[in-house]
Amino acid sequence: MSALSERRERERADRRQLIINAARELAETEGWEAVTTRRLAERVEYSQPVLYSHFNGKDAIVSAVALDSFVELADHLRTARETARKRGQALRAVCRAYLKFAAERPAQYQAMFILPTDLKFASAETPAPLRACFDEFVNCFPPENDRRELFAEVTWSTLHGMAVLADSGRIPATHQEERLDFLVTQIAASPTP
Repeated sequence: MSALSERRERERADRRQLIINAARELAETEGWEAVTTRRLAERVEYSQPVLYSHFNGKDAIVSAVALDSFVELADHLRTARETARKRGQALRAVCRAYLKFAAERPAQYQAMFILPTDLKFASAETPAPLRACFDEFVNCFPPENDRRELFAEVTWSTLHGMAVLADSGRIPATHQEERLDFLVTQIAASPTP
């Protein structure tokens, strides 16, 4: 590849990332309804056809924001797990980091889990950032636990429910720590075959 081709590819990647960042910022401040190609084109100072040369519509932009957000979440979960003082505290630390991420970045969380995307979970086509998030939960359980992936799935599913219900006001956010204690205590105390 020539130097000119490499530069063009870098510029294209930079433009793409600029669009993703603008969509995320707009969604966090005004909600996903405000994210339109027209608004994004104005915000990044490119024409709508340039946006369409990177993304074939809003769903593709949401998917790109979601994928970037999974990279960010995996980093937060890894840091939480690695800085936990003891193995028994790792699960609690990862769960807290997950709930904190969901509460502090509601639009990103919506892109990751609520809005339609083409991202596939639990399949051969699962993107690496999604798998990295899941692996952080798996790594909280002892390797000798043959059901550690099941424990990770149940933990993640429960946290997702807690995050969505708290965000919508259907359960009081003030009791989140008590719910977290219950989850961690119950899942950590579950017998392994």
